[in-house]
Amino acid sequence: MAIYLLSMTEEPNITVPPSRVNHRVLRWLGVWLLAVWTAAAIEPSYRQDWLLENILVFLSVLILLLIYSRLPFTTGTYVALTVFMTLHLIGAHYTYSETPIGDWLAAAFNWQRNHYDRIVHFSFGLLMAPAVRQIIRCNANAAKGWDLVLTAVVILGLSALFEIIEAATAMIVNPELGMAYLGTQGDVWDSQKDSVLALFGSVIFLICVALRRRQKTLDKFTQ
Repeated sequence: MAIYLLSMTEEPNITVPPSRVNHRVLRWLGVWLLAVWTAAAIEPSYRQDWLLENILVFLSVLILLLIYSRLPFTTGTYVALTVFMTLHLIGAHYTYSETPIGDWLAAAFNWQRNHYDRIVHFSFGLLMAPAVRQIIRCNANAAKGWDLVLTAVVILGLSALFEIIEAATAMIVNPELGMAYLGTQGDVWDSQKDSVLALFGSVIFLICVALRRRQKTLDKFTQ
């Protein structure tokens, strides 16, 4: 697993779509997601909220299938996307504000709220950034350095867009379901904090990319 996560920082091929995909791993990731989705579909805390939350999963999988022939991601990127969708499916089953993992962490660290939603938003930035960077490098031909900046900007924009969609959903559906979907837990700055955490997550990944690039440059000079 660590090897695949490390491969997220690999430089994607700019001229030819990457083909270094371990199809055996990819099949197992598909089986894993299907198993987690099936388990999460059994008696979720709020069925309507679960359906709303799963729209993201359905759209994500559909997009990955549609672009696979043109732009397959590296194996490490697929692992990262699977980890993020797993975290999301767990949150969708319980709703983010009532996830047992978050309650356990709140009790262990004496937090005043369930922070599982914050963990997932941070993970969004950390685990989605590899895919975003690869799309930018392979399609926009962004120079090294600028691809990192653009990745952070896109992650922040996607996070903000999701917060807007959440707010719109809360206004359309009934108030009870809307609050469960938003999961603000009484924090009026919840949306802003979520977006900042997503940005922080992407920045951590991009720092790892920059450090790896620097190390490769130093290795060339020392050879």
